[in-house]
Amino acid sequence: MPPVLEPTQVRPSTKYRRHTWRRRLGLGLMRLAVLAAICGVLAGSYYLARRGFGREWRYRVVEELHKRGVEADIGRLTLDPFRGLIARNVRIFDYKNRENTLAVISEVSLDINYAALIHRQPFLNALDVRDAQIRLPLKKAEGKSEKAQLTNFRAHVYFPPEQIYVSQAEGIFCGIRISATGQLIKRENYQPSPAISPEEWQRRLSIAQRVLNELEKFRFPAALPSLQLKFSGDVAEIEKARVEATLSGERLQRGSYEMRDLSAAAEWNDQHLNIGHCEWSDRKGNFAGRAAWSREINLANFQMRSNLDLKAFLDAFGLGEPLDGIEFHSPPLVEISGSLNFGPDRFRPDIIGHAAFGQFVYKTVPFSDLSADFSWDGQRTFVRDLRVHHQTGQLRADLLEAVDDFRVNLESTISPEALRGLVPRELNEFLRDWEWQRSPAIRLAIRGKDRNPASWQGDGNIVLERSRFRGTWMNSANTRIHFTDGALSCEDLRVARDEGAGTGSFTYDFKKHEVRLANIKTSLNPAEVIFWIDPKVSKTVAPYKFRRPPNVIANGVYQFRGGKNTRLEINVDGTNGMDYVFLGKTLPFDHISARLLFTRDRLQINDVRGALLAGTLRGNTDISLAPNDAHYRASISVSEINFPRLTDLYYNYKTAEGVLSATYDFTGVGSDSRAMHGRGRVEVSNGNVFAIPIFGPLSGILNHIVPGSGYSIAHKATANLNIENGIIHTDDFEAASALFSMLGHGDIHFLDDKLDFSLRLNMKGPGVLLTPVYKLFEYAGEGSLKKPDWHPKVF
Repeated sequence: MPPVLEPTQVRPSTKYRRHTWRRRLGLGLMRLAVLAAICGVLAGSYYLARRGFGREWRYRVVEELHKRGVEADIGRLTLDPFRGLIARNVRIFDYKNRENTLAVISEVSLDINYAALIHRQPFLNALDVRDAQIRLPLKKAEGKSEKAQLTNFRAHVYFPPEQIYVSQAEGIFCGIRISATGQLIKRENYQPSPAISPEEWQRRLSIAQRVLNELEKFRFPAALPSLQLKFSGDVAEIEKARVEATLSGERLQRGSYEMRDLSAAAEWNDQHLNIGHCEWSDRKGNFAGRAAWSREINLANFQMRSNLDLKAFLDAFGLGEPLDGIEFHSPPLVEISGSLNFGPDRFRPDIIGHAAFGQFVYKTVPFSDLSADFSWDGQRTFVRDLRVHHQTGQLRADLLEAVDDFRVNLESTISPEALRGLVPRELNEFLRDWEWQRSPAIRLAIRGKDRNPASWQGDGNIVLERSRFRGTWMNSANTRIHFTDGALSCEDLRVARDEGAGTGSFTYDFKKHEVRLANIKTSLNPAEVIFWIDPKVSKTVAPYKFRRPPNVIANGVYQFRGGKNTRLEINVDGTNGMDYVFLGKTLPFDHISARLLFTRDRLQINDVRGALLAGTLRGNTDISLAPNDAHYRASISVSEINFPRLTDLYYNYKTAEGVLSATYDFTGVGSDSRAMHGRGRVEVSNGNVFAIPIFGPLSGILNHIVPGSGYSIAHKATANLNIENGIIHTDDFEAASALFSMLGHGDIHFLDDKLDFSLRLNMKGPGVLLTPVYKLFEYAGEGSLKKPDWHPKVF
């Protein structure tokens, strides 16, 4: 193998080797410095990202924001390697007063001109906010401790010279998606307007709090509602900024009420708010309205039209109380327009409107429709041409209500029964006692201080056809009405029934719970008409059965509900006679007159005058009307009563002759004859005493003693009587004829048909010869009253 020639090795010089080593050393030191710088930058960045810049840097950024028109405080200022300078926990204040916090933003990215920053020139170019949470100084509803928040907030704010430009800001607040764009001018010589007072700030905060509370009551089943804002203005006069707002929503629910297709547009310009339109619909109808408000004069004008489900809408907002008890079968139509003056002295509205209801039910009473025009100025309410239709008739009314002034003009043919639920309790109870076959015609003009009937005054008239009050019918009635001092007066009253008519005046006092009668004259049946005054008195009047209605004149006061001032005087004149049950028999009066006086628990019947059984009757009676007390007291005198008719009535004996006169004072309890106690005196003259059944058998006995004396008629008989427990007792009975007289004593059990009587004979004329022995002829009567058993006592 041939030899290989190797190149000759040339060794570098020593000088070259020293130069290469130095080069390598420098390069290594350079690399080390770069690495140290990188590590320093990374460490600094980590520190700035974690701990942030110091107070001096935060102060410079806050000062820069102040110059740009934003009053803020920064909790931490950090550095993000990708987003740059980040301000965290940024608190935004009212530019005029740092004590008023407007919002707290979680983080804000700052676009910084670092060269300008180093040279201490304006260095803030823009603010960038992404997915931030803004806490507002408002509390959520009760039971929630956290503050209200604007979530998912994004915004990019530029700061051109003397401007603040918001290209796009959006977030979600209370479920509403809010977006805003606009610009504000911030001049170098900016002078803020005077700061608002703490009271004004709290007032505005309170309004915002109420708005928040109301918004939190809404739910949004479909897409979130959208609120778009556009603004422009000068920071120095922020109140005069121009703001345009557009609100839209597909479905909004509050409680059980749902709003659909909500659309609204508003503009704030030069301290003037103009709501161009506000519309939505629900399951029954829709709403459309517009409004305007001037901050300078604090005056608002508005106009609206609605045929919504009004009751559900008001209930959802807690305003349904005025419609309690009303159920609409079709949506009501309401049109309202007017102005509202929010002056410092008082709230002064000026509203007019029109309402029209279809079929509706109020407190179980169905009505066909209702329509009315109305107005309100804060102090006065006026309802004009109110018309309500019911199946029984129509009501038309005009109403004015003001301070110390209440007026109603009313015409109605609706049955009052249908309106009972609309009237005060006292009148409701009064109407409950009525029944109408056809609705009455009512016209009223009422004046008063307020809605309380106690303050009402007024006039009117009422015309009734066939009606029933407290169970008693009348064919017709008409009267003039007068209201005063809580009382209803019926003047020139005329009531007609089949048997006659009644006229006069009466007053129904709701305040004193009494009826006042004035010159009531009737020819009606008292037993039925008395129900119109008080059904409880009917039992007292029922025993007096007039053959034809008497002439009655009534005056006085009758109180109910336990009143103690009842004093009602009634004069009765029964020219056609009356029947009255006494001791189980009906006494026929050919004529009767009396004066009745009703007081709290008593009925006094005075100056009783009657024609009875061809004679006359006089008397007085005092009857208790107290509960559970049926006692009575009476005093009666009769003269020249036809004795045969009386004995026929009570003893079924028709052969007696003569006349009867008597007086009787007695007491009793109700219809219990045994409870009657009394004293009296009876005299029979020009009669045949022996024809009385209990004394008839004595005629034959006397004829055996003295022939012919049995046919000597006893023409006169007298006795003082005591009556108790159904027994007539006498100690001085005396009957006299030409030949003898009879003296007797004993008991007549008129309720048990028993006799226990003793008689002694005194002879006259020829019978005087028997004087020594006639005392032996004392007789005892026993047995029944119709067939007594007389026998000598000694035998």
